[in-house]
Amino acid sequence: MQNTIDFKGFIQIALVVKDIEQAAEEWSKLFGVPKPEIRIDQPTENPNLTYRGKPAYYGLKFAVIQAGNFVIELHEPDEHESTFREFLDKHGNGVHHIGFCVGDRRDDMVHELEQEGYQMRTIGYYPGSSWTIVDSEDKLGVNLNIKPKP
Repeated sequence: MQNTIDFKGFIQIALVVKDIEQAAEEWSKLFGVPKPEIRIDQPTENPNLTYRGKPAYYGLKFAVIQAGNFVIELHEPDEHESTFREFLDKHGNGVHHIGFCVGDRRDDMVHELEQEGYQMRTIGYYPGSSWTIVDSEDKLGVNLNIKPKP
């Protein structure tokens, strides 16, 4: 690949969990940090979010633990189709993705990964940045999150 991922861009480990309250409590005890705030996003129609090429509609409980130069994200999906529900149904609790900030190379990298046979599982846009979950479980053992900015 011409657009390789630089280790300096490693920014996150994201876990999908069945019970975010329990997971947040256990992780905070393990690190000796306060239990993170749990955000609840209700399902909404969002034109800036896709799942497997179609508009996505799902809810999510979400928490972030700052861990030095990167974050540990906890995701508890609702029952609607999403990359997180797909993972939980297939694997149970586990590492859904690792995230990398790649700056201005994001679009080139995503395009090159598609040419290499990786499918884009989820693409989301929000003010000032975006995130792309690359379906790489079979080849890499984990999905990738490619972001232009943290």
